[in-house]
Amino acid sequence: MKKTLLTLHLLFSTVLFVFAQNKTTTPNSKPNIILILVDDMGYSDLGNYGSEIKTPNLDKLASEGLRLREFYNNSICAPTRASLLTGQYQHKAGMGFFDINLGLPAYQGYLNKESLTLGEVFRSGGYSTLLSGKWHVGSEDQSQWPNQRGFDKFYGILKGASSYFDSKPLPFGKTPYPVKLLRNNEELHPKDDSYYFTDEIGNNAVTFLDEQNKENKPFFLYLAFTAPHWPLQAKPVDIAKYKGKFDEGWDVLREKRIEKLKTNGILSPNQTVSPRDPEVPEWNKLTYDEKQFWKAKMEVYAAMVDNMDQNVGKVMNKLKALKKDKNTLIIFISDNGAQGGFNTYNPLGRGLVRNDGPIGTSGSFDYQEQNWAYLSNTPLQQYKNNMHEGGFSSPFIAWFPSKIKGGRIDKGTGHIIDLAPTFYELAGIEYPKEYNGAKSNPLPGKSLLPLLFDNASEVDRGAPLFWERAGNRAVRDGKWKLVSIYPSYEWELYDIETDRGETNNVAKQNLGIVNKLSAAYFDWADQTGVVEYSKFKLKQEVMPGGAALKK
Repeated sequence: MKKTLLTLHLLFSTVLFVFAQNKTTTPNSKPNIILILVDDMGYSDLGNYGSEIKTPNLDKLASEGLRLREFYNNSICAPTRASLLTGQYQHKAGMGFFDINLGLPAYQGYLNKESLTLGEVFRSGGYSTLLSGKWHVGSEDQSQWPNQRGFDKFYGILKGASSYFDSKPLPFGKTPYPVKLLRNNEELHPKDDSYYFTDEIGNNAVTFLDEQNKENKPFFLYLAFTAPHWPLQAKPVDIAKYKGKFDEGWDVLREKRIEKLKTNGILSPNQTVSPRDPEVPEWNKLTYDEKQFWKAKMEVYAAMVDNMDQNVGKVMNKLKALKKDKNTLIIFISDNGAQGGFNTYNPLGRGLVRNDGPIGTSGSFDYQEQNWAYLSNTPLQQYKNNMHEGGFSSPFIAWFPSKIKGGRIDKGTGHIIDLAPTFYELAGIEYPKEYNGAKSNPLPGKSLLPLLFDNASEVDRGAPLFWERAGNRAVRDGKWKLVSIYPSYEWELYDIETDRGETNNVAKQNLGIVNKLSAAYFDWADQTGVVEYSKFKLKQEVMPGGAALKK
């Protein structure tokens, strides 16, 4: 009898122990997810994509993970963030143009309640939700802020740009562009030159991870850097690393990047590269003083990217220290291509006059300009806010130890609307059909998990991808890409499979394909709430916060 009781006691104790262990570990068996977004960085600006800029932490993620040749954003800040955060095309989410209200539901300038944010869905699925960096999808009313849209913790700016050394309003036009820096819902007012914003984004992310570690939950962290978005400001120690690194100029360095892209497998041997931009002057024809001026710009830009990578390293080190690195998916992307245009009529639009210090300092409100953006977007054509490949192509890195085979490079053809369904499938969260009394917009994207984990070379989409922003339009269906640039209504057609540089417009030879894809575009536009841009009568070149400059 005693032996039987002892056996039962041991069995019962074992059951209790297993139950206790499962109760403790089951929530944390779900993967953590970190989404890293950078701002206005070109397609080839990372070291692992061909750049001269040192990005060792992201290079490590790339060598141990997956890179994609084709991943698309929405070509400009706020619309990209709207799609990224909701999994919707930006018009469906209420951000058809930018974070300004144009009086229509698709253009209200903030996220509607039918488009659930990653914060809201992850929180409903038992995750801690953390955001450090830039929001830019609603700021006029507190109900639009991150904490009210699903994020447990937030540090950063609500709108599109700020100084990296203070939180003063930007000197844009007659009315200074407001900068609201928050920690959760509390506004912060740091002293001048008391911090560097990219470091603060990284530091707050690390703090959030430390605090979250006390909770018995997995986490979703959205790490939204503003670097290297204007203004060109960086720490002297980082700028010093790049003295002399750009002395060869954009022409020579572009050719070197193309060779690196081919060597590392990002650029296929049979692919075209974009033709030389005729608006960019030849480096060798510049004067000595002009070269000094331009070199200084790119040295600061490189320092900003470098510092961003350092802060990715901080987060990675914290993840490892918390022993969560083996169960975390990390995705890295950029919100659009590098910004073109020239500041011949004042930097960044009319009336931006605060340039009371050298490039790189807190008095500098300059930006990269088209000459160096031409290098940043190598080997692609055009720039931010444009629907050619340089405008909306992003580097893409995915890292998940033991889940993603290291060193992979695939075609991909993914889109930012694909990230939400990918994350929800990975986390085992069912996307709510209703949330807070509102019927949820269905998700149009496709899960990337077959691409990430099952070694598929590209997304099995079954339907075209569509874009519209400020009258610029595009459709991608298989190898075909249809594009038109406002105010022109003429369609161009490219075979992206061999002509990523968009050098050979084959629209006239393929009128049937043009008609089919253009009809699909107008059907999509009608269903999504797109309005003809000319009806708004806007001058986008004077929009603050990141709208592309026009000549």
